[in-house]
Amino acid sequence: MYSDAQTVEQYISSLPDDRRDAIEQVRDVILKNLPKGFKEGIQYGMIGYFVPLSRYPDGYLNDRRTPLPFASLASQKNHMAIYMNHIYADKKLYDWFVNEYEKTGKKMDMGKSCVRFTEIDDLPLSLIGKTIAKATVRDFIKQYEDSRKD
Repeated sequence: MYSDAQTVEQYISSLPDDRRDAIEQVRDVILKNLPKGFKEGIQYGMIGYFVPLSRYPDGYLNDRRTPLPFASLASQKNHMAIYMNHIYADKKLYDWFVNEYEKTGKKMDMGKSCVRFTEIDDLPLSLIGKTIAKATVRDFIKQYEDSRKD
């Protein structure tokens, strides 16, 4: 669900209690593991983690108003989701993530870059943290630029 919230705090406070708690727990894990240089804010109507324009002024898809999105956290109509763009574009990292997820014994509900969950217990939080930590701003920018060369 798209949110009109202008700040992360507004986004979180607009959620029902059960979802607020889950989103806050995932957010805490992301913030504890977010590599230096990424910033948090609202992007595309959800909580976003991105390369700021001060670091990558070309912006996403050459839009100098849109920071390069790295990850997002959202409460959708029927589920919550974490989107991790760096695993979408890196087959080796994607395969590692899927393999590690399977080892947790938790049921995975995954799209190309999103992991959907309905309850916080469905999500292996330590794996999410490890996955977020596997990127640097420099490597993520290179990954993005390399994907745009085709």
